[in-house]
Amino acid sequence: MASSGALRRTFTWTTAHAPWSSWAWRNTAFTAAAIPPALPLGLGLMLLLTGPGHSPVPLLLVLVLSPLLTALQRNRCWSLLGVDIPPVVREHPWHSFRGLSERLRSEATWRQYGYHFLVSPLAALGGALLLLTWVAGAVCASVYAWSWAVPSWSRQLDLVTVLGALLLLAAPWFAALLARLDTAAALSLLGPNRARELERRVEDLAESRADVLDAADLERRRIERDLHDGAQQRLVSLAMNLGIARATLPGLPPEAKAVIDEAHREAKEAIEELSSLVRGLHTPVLEDRGLDAALSGIAARAPLPVELTVNLAVRPGPTVEAVAYFVVSEALANIAKHARARHCSVHVARTADDVLRLTVTDDGVGGADPARGTGLTGLRKRVGSVDGSIKIDSPIGGPTTLTVELPCVP
Repeated sequence: MASSGALRRTFTWTTAHAPWSSWAWRNTAFTAAAIPPALPLGLGLMLLLTGPGHSPVPLLLVLVLSPLLTALQRNRCWSLLGVDIPPVVREHPWHSFRGLSERLRSEATWRQYGYHFLVSPLAALGGALLLLTWVAGAVCASVYAWSWAVPSWSRQLDLVTVLGALLLLAAPWFAALLARLDTAAALSLLGPNRARELERRVEDLAESRADVLDAADLERRRIERDLHDGAQQRLVSLAMNLGIARATLPGLPPEAKAVIDEAHREAKEAIEELSSLVRGLHTPVLEDRGLDAALSGIAARAPLPVELTVNLAVRPGPTVEAVAYFVVSEALANIAKHARARHCSVHVARTADDVLRLTVTDDGVGGADPARGTGLTGLRKRVGSVDGSIKIDSPIGGPTTLTVELPCVP
């Protein structure tokens, strides 16, 4: 069974790559189709070298026809091999002055000229050699049918037939090689520069991500304002009314008074939780007074002594400020929860190369590991959202140093 399967695969592969296969004729048609587009260039060079006065007009005509030749070559690749070569996107139409200037200054235009003046003639030469190989192979393989016309070949009929068969067997592979080289050159020279396209896409993605981050920051601010002006104010009003009721109604039954006391306590706790939530979404101090004041508030609320140093000659953007604020807030929360530290220092500075560097150091037990879910994974994601970097140095026994760098210029 295994032997029959191997024989079947061998037969299928041989049939698919035989001289009469569609693969062979498709590559042959593609390679032969390279000859017509190269004729204008050949004619122009011939007239330039042999014409009266060696006029460069025919060659200039080829330069003008380059867009048409490029379209023909793209169509040849797509219609015969299914290879799609996207066109180069231009900002201005070709018939305008800006369009002509753009094309003359574009490296894509000169890459296309390179294809038409170098690759296209070589591809046409290869196509001519391929057709000659097919014709010579067919003629030699069928030598017995016309050997009567050349009696002197009667002694070499077998040799000529073998030569013809070898040429017919080699022609499909020769066509495939030429087609592969031609398509590789066409993809590289006739289409847009892939490296530049990738750079442009990266820039577009970076801009769109920055817009998304800015929109998310604006949405957080809106939610913070709505909570502060809406739900928080209602809770404050409720707590005040409960406090007034408790103070002005001394004759209530003990059960009712206990209910009012419990409701008042829960209202105050809800206000504290909501305030904490609002600070987590966005702090108004950060927007109004900057990172120094906002971090001072965090340091003052921390359950351990925090030495804060902020050196910012110029404020970074609001998105970078928000990321820095939440990074320091989360880092201090992690220290209070896991590090068992007695002291912490936070240093914030903007370097000369427009990088906001945050350094948080504590004298805790160390051993901070992002894999253990101590909040460091969330910090990495938040810092990565603005193309920042984070470095954690936390040996067992401490101290732990967290260094974050955030680019201030997108």
